[in-house]
Amino acid sequence: MTDIKQAFEAVTAQLTGPGAPWEFERGDDGIACYKQAPANLVEALSVARQHGDREFLVYEGERRSFNQLLDEADAIAAALQARGVAKGDRVGLAMRNYPEWMAVFIAVVKIGAVIVPVNSWGRPADISHALGDAGVKLAFLDQARYDGIADWLADNGVTAVIARPAAPGDPLGMAAFVAPFSGKAPAPVTIDGDDLALIMYTSGTSGAPKGAASTHRAICQALYNFEFAAAAAAMCNMEAIGAMLERGFESTSLLAVPLFHVSGCHAQFLTNLRAGRRIVMMYKWDVDRALQYIEQERITGIAAAPSMVLDLLESPAFDTADTRSLFSIGIGGAATPPRVGALLKEKMPANFSGTGWGMTETNAQGASLTGDAFERKPGSAGLAHPIVDLRICDEQGAELGAGQTGEIWVRSPCNIREYWHRPEANASDFRDGWLRTGDIGYLDPDGFLYLADRAKDMIIRGGENIYPAEIENQLLELPAVKEVAALGLPHERWGEEVAVVVQLQPGQSLDEAQLLEFARARLAPYKVPTRVFFSDQPLPRNATNKVLKRELKERLLA
Repeated sequence: MTDIKQAFEAVTAQLTGPGAPWEFERGDDGIACYKQAPANLVEALSVARQHGDREFLVYEGERRSFNQLLDEADAIAAALQARGVAKGDRVGLAMRNYPEWMAVFIAVVKIGAVIVPVNSWGRPADISHALGDAGVKLAFLDQARYDGIADWLADNGVTAVIARPAAPGDPLGMAAFVAPFSGKAPAPVTIDGDDLALIMYTSGTSGAPKGAASTHRAICQALYNFEFAAAAAAMCNMEAIGAMLERGFESTSLLAVPLFHVSGCHAQFLTNLRAGRRIVMMYKWDVDRALQYIEQERITGIAAAPSMVLDLLESPAFDTADTRSLFSIGIGGAATPPRVGALLKEKMPANFSGTGWGMTETNAQGASLTGDAFERKPGSAGLAHPIVDLRICDEQGAELGAGQTGEIWVRSPCNIREYWHRPEANASDFRDGWLRTGDIGYLDPDGFLYLADRAKDMIIRGGENIYPAEIENQLLELPAVKEVAALGLPHERWGEEVAVVVQLQPGQSLDEAQLLEFARARLAPYKVPTRVFFSDQPLPRNATNKVLKRELKERLLA
């Protein structure tokens, strides 16, 4: 057993033992739960009132305290009840990152209704599909989303409320909806932990989006687990934490990912709201704007996808910007390429960064590692959290041994209850309390998780399984390569052949022969690409910055 694992186990035992803050117990079903976690989201979020008039949110020059956001949420909740929205009703939320997004989320769960955040990057048909599938009674939208589906909303009898309407006096605007209830609070509602709180639609990179339905208990366990992971990481890295505190900057997060996914909603918005940490929120990712915020607002931490971290650290402006406050970078959404770790050491030698693995269906819980462990276990997504059980299985569901690659299965109180109205998916993906994730990886002898790829992205060449992430991580080591996607294209003899789509760094040059020479020196012969495509444009990505390989493949085949 490594000293990293021993240190983590010692800290975990201290934090989760009898009477400890994160004491947990296993039920008859084998699933472990934190005993002191909040029972529902109303209880979980009520602690934000303790932070009072301190600044919570900065957005495009607007500033809100904790109390101001919570007062806004109370008024919205009272207005919803007056409109007849009751416990169990679904309420849609289709807008880009705005302060109103946060207020609506708090308001809806506070009255026991079910919040349905929708991917606002989607086409109007995608948005209306999700709202229709969930059976929403009312929807909050920004102007662009409303304009795209106004006819659908009217045809389906869905009440619309527009945040920041183009016409300030619009009768459908948020101001008109909330005005009669300013300063009021909603009537209390009894909410059980097993009541549904959230239906969050998956990104749909490998098919039509599914509604991942989570209970209050699942989300509360997830939030409590985030807090455990933070405490455990701090205790395992006391020297780094001391150095961070000596800098004297207020803990401030840059929220640069969409709120309509667990990485933005759970890992940043809800955890910061509970903890009293300040958030500077971006409408969308822009590396130059991010560097301005780091300087002006003294950002201490950013959580982002690997591609965004590369954007930041490779930006020519990073070296001249005042980034003294920036101490922590959390990397999620995909396996961390070695290039990211190397750049962190070069550009931020004293940092407290980390990564992890989780997904919508687990409310972002799974495994993590931070600080010293992140540097010493490159490529790993970390150790499983105390209330999360992981196993690696073959295609028949049989458990595999350490070091063997297969599908990741997860059991946790944070797992979703079901896919909304998808009995076929529920039957195939849930088994005896375990969820089949569709992610491929392996556990090393100490239990550290390593990600390979999505099962549906795997390339099968002549019967050999090839994981695109391995090819991508190697090619990213080429200085001229900005981003790369590996995928399988049909091949008459081999079934599939390996193709790569590459975008180069501005001002850099690289030809196919140079790329293949590099690949042959680092990859097994059958993994070396046989088709190379160079793109002048950024690769298509979804809202969580994952490359849309299905779209890329369709373009190439066309």
